[in-house]
Amino acid sequence: MSRVSKPYEIVERALELSTTDGLVVIADEQSSANLRWAGNALTTNGVTRGRTLTVIATVDGAEGTASGVVSRSAVTTDDLEPLVRAAEAAARGAGPAEDAQPLVSGVPASPDFTDAPAETGSEVFADFAPALGDAFARARSGGRELYGFANHELTSTYVGTSTGLRLRHDQPNGTLELNAKSPDRTRSAWAGRATRDFKDVDPAAMDAELAQRLGWAERRIELPAGRYETLLPPTAVADLLIYQLWSSTARDAVEGRTVFSTPGGGTRLGEQLAPLPLTLRSDPHAPGLESAPFVIAHSSGDSGSVFDNGLPLAPTDWIRDGKLERLTTTRHSAGLTGLPVAPGIDNLLLEGGGEKSLEEMVAATTGRALLLTCLWYIREVDPATLLLTGLTRDGVYLVEDGEVVGEVNNFRFNESPVDLLSRASEAGRTEKTLPREWGDWFTRAAMPALRIPDFNMSSVSLGV
Repeated sequence: MSRVSKPYEIVERALELSTTDGLVVIADEQSSANLRWAGNALTTNGVTRGRTLTVIATVDGAEGTASGVVSRSAVTTDDLEPLVRAAEAAARGAGPAEDAQPLVSGVPASPDFTDAPAETGSEVFADFAPALGDAFARARSGGRELYGFANHELTSTYVGTSTGLRLRHDQPNGTLELNAKSPDRTRSAWAGRATRDFKDVDPAAMDAELAQRLGWAERRIELPAGRYETLLPPTAVADLLIYQLWSSTARDAVEGRTVFSTPGGGTRLGEQLAPLPLTLRSDPHAPGLESAPFVIAHSSGDSGSVFDNGLPLAPTDWIRDGKLERLTTTRHSAGLTGLPVAPGIDNLLLEGGGEKSLEEMVAATTGRALLLTCLWYIREVDPATLLLTGLTRDGVYLVEDGEVVGEVNNFRFNESPVDLLSRASEAGRTEKTLPREWGDWFTRAAMPALRIPDFNMSSVSLGV
C-alpha cells in the first residue's frame, strides 16, 4: 500500500535513491481556502490541499554537466523511485546544460526543516467573513451589488540537495478582489488587496471607496484618444514595473535585445532613468512582503537556473535614486556578463516619492487629468523599448482643478514603463498594493501613485 510521507522524508528518500552526480529535490506542500460572492451574497467556499515534487538530476560529462527536471503532483512513497529515475534518464539523454554550475553548498540548514508543513483553512476568514457580510448589507441599502473572490494560500517549500542543503520556506499569500456594480450593470468599479492573513483588509472601507467611484460614474463624459496628464494608482504602477523587472535580465541586455541595452554592446547600468529620486528594490525580508530568502527554481530560463537552488538572496536595489543599479543575473549569466550575481526576488517596492496619498494628489491637480483604476490585458509590443499596450478597466475618471467630475470612456494605451519613469512629475506615498494584471503570479508589491504629464491613450476602447 502507498504511504504518504512527511515532506522532509520524501525529500530525504528521493536523495537516497539518486544514482547520478547531483540531485535537487523540491517538495511544495500547498493548502488554500477561498470565498466567492455575487450580488451581495456568498456563493461558494472551499479548502484544498496538494503536493508537488520536483526532482532535478545532474550528470557530469566530458563536455559539461547535463540536467533533467521532472515534476509530479500527489506524490506518495511508491512514486518516488520512478520519479527519480525519470529525472535521471532525462539528464542522461540531454546535452550539456548551458547554465550548469556547481550545486549550491554550505548554506546552514533551516531549523524547521523536519517540521510539518504550515496549513491554512477557513479559519483565516474568521474576522473577514462577518465584515464582508456587513459590507453586503451596506451595499444592498446603497443600491449597489458586490461581486468578488478572496483566496488564501500557504505553501511550505522544502529544498534538499546532494550537496547537503536542507532548506524550508513557508509562504502565505492572500488576495481579495471586490467589484461593485450598479443594478443595471452600466457602472462598475474595482478594488483589490494583497494580504498575508486577511487581518489587515477592511471590506467596509473598500465598499465605501467603490461607492464613491460608482457615484462619480453617474456622469459620463466621452473623450478622444490622446496624451493626457494621468494619475496612475499603485496597482497600475505595480503591473507596469513588474513587467519591467521581468524584462531586466542582464544577458539579454548585454546581447542588445532589450531596453536596457546600449548601441554597440553593453548595458545602461549607471544611467539616470528617472529625474525623481526613486528606488526600485526587492528584499526577501521587507515587512509585510516577506518572500523566500533563497532561490527556489523549478526550471531554468532567462531569469533563473535550477543549479542556483538554495542560493541565499539579499536585498537588491534595481534602480537607486533614479539610476539603473542592477540587472537580474543567475550565477551563469553573471559569469557571462561580468556583472554581480543578482537573482530575482519575489517582491518589488518603489520608494522615494512624497507623502501624498492618491486622494491628495487628485486634490492637488490643476487643470485636467485622468484618474485610472487599473490596467489589464497588458502585452509587449517592442522589447527594444519595452513598449507595452493594454487597456484601462473598471473606471477612468476626469479630474478638473482637484475634483473628480465624472467617468470617461476606457482607452487602449501604448507606453513603456522605463519611459514613464523618465517622465513622471510626481510620486506619492508608497503602499502595499495588488497588481490587477499579474496578481495570479506576483502579489507582493508596494508602490506609490505616479503623475504622468502626457500618458499616451492611443485609442478609445469599448471595454468596461
